[in-house]
Amino acid sequence: MQDSVRPLREEDIGAVCRIYNHYVLNSTTTFEEVPVSVVEMARRACVDDPVHPWRVLETPRDGVCGYACATPWKARAAYRFSVECSVYVDPAHRRMGYARRLYERLFSDLRAAGMHTAIAGIAQPNPASVALHEAFGFRKVAHFEQVGRKFDRWIDVGYWQLDLEA
Repeated sequence: MQDSVRPLREEDIGAVCRIYNHYVLNSTTTFEEVPVSVVEMARRACVDDPVHPWRVLETPRDGVCGYACATPWKARAAYRFSVECSVYVDPAHRRMGYARRLYERLFSDLRAAGMHTAIAGIAQPNPASVALHEAFGFRKVAHFEQVGRKFDRWIDVGYWQLDLEA
């Protein structure tokens, strides 16, 4: 069996939760400060939702090593063709091209579902995440100063946007 990017299954929730909680506790990638339970992650995760897909990268040796997801940008009906996207990779598997592979699949699936816009909020500074998003054609459209506070410091957030129909 080779590495594969596939839809999230219920049995992947524990691994997804473990990966995400690393970033909750150790980075400003997410502004959550308390680890998420498996029950809460299962509530958030979209299994079998073509409009808001979650994709995992699985290796034969290590199982699920990363995931990418698309969540609703806003709740109002007119936003239904816009999503916010995120990608998280197990720290032991970073710099192996997994984030790129996950996003390739996610954006392909979003296009197939007829979605129009993908938005990524990136805590600053994060040159690796900016480079990843810009490599896919995202362009910076907004910058909010000192909107988050984590690890006793103020954090800016930039927003990048991708036209999925271009």
